[in-house]
Amino acid sequence: MLRALRYERKGHWPRGAARGTVTLAFDERHRRRFTLTTDAGENFLLDLPRAAVLDAGDGLALDDGTWLEVRPADEALLEVHGATVELLCRIAWHIGNRHLSAEFHADRIRLRDDHVIAAMLEGLGAKVRRIDAPFTPERGAYDEHEHHHSDGHGHDHHHH
Repeated sequence: MLRALRYERKGHWPRGAARGTVTLAFDERHRRRFTLTTDAGENFLLDLPRAAVLDAGDGLALDDGTWLEVRPADEALLEVHGATVELLCRIAWHIGNRHLSAEFHADRIRLRDDHVIAAMLEGLGAKVRRIDAPFTPERGAYDEHEHHHSDGHGHDHHHH
């Protein structure tokens, strides 16, 4: 079985060397070691030195010298809108107070579909719409995702 031993962020790996793609839901894109299946049906072992959150366009380096491109899968989400910025901020507070993963945009918030949460948000005055879309929630303040990548030579680079 092929093994993916490292990853590189979008734009930092040779896309011409891609042998295929792997489409994963958010929870599947936050792993260290797990057996996955490419979009063509080929099994491989994700075997990273530490857990990583993989994003759209990131590359997984396989032990045969080829790469797989990561694609986010559509998931059942709630898309939440507020009539005012103040209402949207209030909604964001309530989502955070419940420690729910959320994806923030200028005029909307996306979170995983949950009928209880949808009812609560509608009770606060939000307009809630069910959609299927990729989910990339906000990371924690101490997450090094934006500042870290593996160079494949046994050490890491930190960009600050």
